Amino acid sequence: MDIDTQSRRSAIRTIAADGVDVFYREAGPADAPVLLLLHGFPSSSHMFRDLMPLLAERYRVIAPDLPGFGFTVVPPERDYVYTFDNLARTMEAFVDALGLQKYALYVFDYGAPTGLRLAAAHPERVTALVTQNGNAYLEGLGDAWAPIKRYWNDASLENRNALREALTLEGTKWQYVHGVADPASVAPEAYYLDAALMQRPGNEDIQLDLFLDYANNLALYPVFQQFFRSTQLPTLVIWGKNDPFFIPPGAEAFRRDNSNVEVQLLDTGHFALETHVDVIAAAIDRLLARAVR
Repeated sequence: MDIDTQSRRSAIRTIAADGVDVFYREAGPADAPVLLLLHGFPSSSHMFRDLMPLLAERYRVIAPDLPGFGFTVVPPERDYVYTFDNLARTMEAFVDALGLQKYALYVFDYGAPTGLRLAAAHPERVTALVTQNGNAYLEGLGDAWAPIKRYWNDASLENRNALREALTLEGTKWQYVHGVADPASVAPEAYYLDAALMQRPGNEDIQLDLFLDYANNLALYPVFQQFFRSTQLPTLVIWGKNDPFFIPPGAEAFRRDNSNVEVQLLDTGHFALETHVDVIAAAIDRLLARAVR
């Protein structure tokens, strides 16, 4: 095996941070510029499996599993409360445990409110931002949020239970294939893995707690937008335009607060990496070449 092939292969690791055993994937040279990849619901670092090898020759790419997702383990005695504030706190501890002083951020879905909390708290650490269907504007919320908004307004058992369908295999598959020109092109192991992990004991309630807490992210949108205005961070907004959850007006809104933004809308759905990984990798490489290389 040559050195380049070795560097592109992801290592599988676990590190203790914030009382949690954080599972993560890592590839690339240890001394290269860092790209921190934060996944969203209902996925894990597995969503970056095809992207990481495309970037690992030039960057150190690191993708953790958030608590409640993937293979990160939260010990029962930790009494973890699943809120986005706490996800961000754990990710900050993860970054500190790895000794990351500077990094570019790739945020997607839940990774956006998690990663943007880190960025707003430590703007000096962030070298560039990639947001792939990672929202920070009210106009970016599509009609698919209606059942969750009902839950925000009335956290009744009825409204909570109405969301359980989203946690099934069929509900998960729909998120992957909706808006995709050829649904058969989406690798089935992605949504089967997500659905299987969500069926672990207690995980459904973790996800329902996070659905409820997502309302608190909207209150932080002005903080995130101020971060964009004050830093003018080199930013790539690359969006599956057929996403029913995070719609194109949310992508275009980034231009309001940052003149250093490129917006690219792709003809695909929520999980754009499943269909456009080469396009996204090339766009990231162009951004990072300008920002950090």
